[in-house]
Amino acid sequence: MRVQDIIRRPLITEKTTLQRELANTYAFEVAIGANKVEVRRAVETQFKVKVAEVRIARMHGKERRQGRFVGRQPDWKKAVVRLADGEKQIEFFEGA
Repeated sequence: MRVQDIIRRPLITEKTTLQRELANTYAFEVAIGANKVEVRRAVETQFKVKVAEVRIARMHGKERRQGRFVGRQPDWKKAVVRLADGEKQIEFFEGA
């Protein structure tokens, strides 16, 4: 898997914004097949920072209704990445 395909999008919520400000921790939606080592390598190469810790969780897709029809969103994977002490903030999140 290519490094560019591992990180799909950043997760910007109230909780992740507080984590980013207080603990230098970032959250991403990553590819389903990605593991901790691949996520660490992808963040370090794309954003030029040193990663201290990676945590990964499988998130189950929600069921959605449209009248009497029921559909399901796909499952996805979330990665929470903590940067090493003294590392600069990721510029990608500066505008958010």
